[in-house]
Amino acid sequence: MGSVGEAIELRPEAAGRWVAHADRDHESITGMFGGWTSAVVLNAVNRSSESAASPASMTINFIGAIPAGADVAVDVERIGGGRSIQHWRAEVRMVGEEDLDASALVVLAERRTSDPHVELTMPQVPDPATLEQIQAPPPQGLQTEIRAVSGEFASGSTASSHWQRDASGRPLDHVHLAYLADQYAPRSFYWGVGIRPSATLTMSVYFHATADEISAVGTDYILNEAVGTRGESSTSGQKARLWSRDGTLLATTEQLCWYR
Repeated sequence: MGSVGEAIELRPEAAGRWVAHADRDHESITGMFGGWTSAVVLNAVNRSSESAASPASMTINFIGAIPAGADVAVDVERIGGGRSIQHWRAEVRMVGEEDLDASALVVLAERRTSDPHVELTMPQVPDPATLEQIQAPPPQGLQTEIRAVSGEFASGSTASSHWQRDASGRPLDHVHLAYLADQYAPRSFYWGVGIRPSATLTMSVYFHATADEISAVGTDYILNEAVGTRGESSTSGQKARLWSRDGTLLATTEQLCWYR
């Protein structure tokens, strides 16, 4: 099994260019798992920044399927910002190819102490140890331990929640949060007829947690609380909240998927 840490390793090739290997253990149904691509992009931006700034947001567009086993080039460029905020652009393509497979915009921020505000509250859910473990489609589904709390395919309701953590015991960090932000099923599986062809077109992740809050999670489970927005004319929206066990809102994410 290739752990997330091993699967997102990068080697520098030139200024602003990093190369990753598309680990077959992180392949999804139609190519590499979107969470893997997101994590590789964020890792490349973090390593290129070489500053104390941490991820604040990422929007990634999935343009083409990345075949497992390929070497993938990630080109990153700082496109603006100042002392506190950095804006980065990233492009992903297979080594030796010109066509884009993904493009992304990433914002890094210098986090400073300020007055807090939290509007949302984590739902009351059972302890993960009391719940049945389920599995997302392999092989990438084997990389995450998932324990279902609620939600049923073809039920008519798009709401679901589950606990999730890295199967290899890797402690949580921003890059792994980007990976786990894509670790939930398309909402068309829930309000429609069940499992059907679907692919993520674009995904945004907003990182709310401080470095200390993420570090405190360690290897523990986090809760993914997801719901659909609207599905119509072959596109379906969905959003999710990622919580630590103690009720800290770590990140929020939203996707637009294609389905048929």
